[in-house]
Amino acid sequence: MSDLAGALLRYRVMAFVVGVVLLVLVFIGLPLQYAVGGVWQKVVPDAFTVHGLLYIVYLVTAVDLARRCRFTLLQLAAMVCAGFLPFLAFFVEHRVNLRVTAVLAGEEPARPGDPTQADRSDTEQRETGRRA
Repeated sequence: MSDLAGALLRYRVMAFVVGVVLLVLVFIGLPLQYAVGGVWQKVVPDAFTVHGLLYIVYLVTAVDLARRCRFTLLQLAAMVCAGFLPFLAFFVEHRVNLRVTAVLAGEEPARPGDPTQADRSDTEQRETGRRA
């Protein structure tokens, strides 16, 4: 497994974990805290603390993947926001997975504007045609 594939796997796992924990907290934990009260008033804030710690690990994996793939700041910002907006983690993870998989397959340049291998050969052919 390449370093990029490993970084993608780590990112995908953390995006899933953080997304699921956030959904459970927002749609189950908070309603229980305000509707039932009691023990839930102490459990939910502690669960949000756990989510915060998981989010820090998610940020590390997101920055690592963004660095390896040379993502733009806008792409990195989308990855960062995905950790604290419900449902967004799954959408962003899917988009990132498609892009990185394309990079791993050699179908897309790692950085926008970088020529792929096929583009390089076309460019070289044009340059040699001009020189002749």
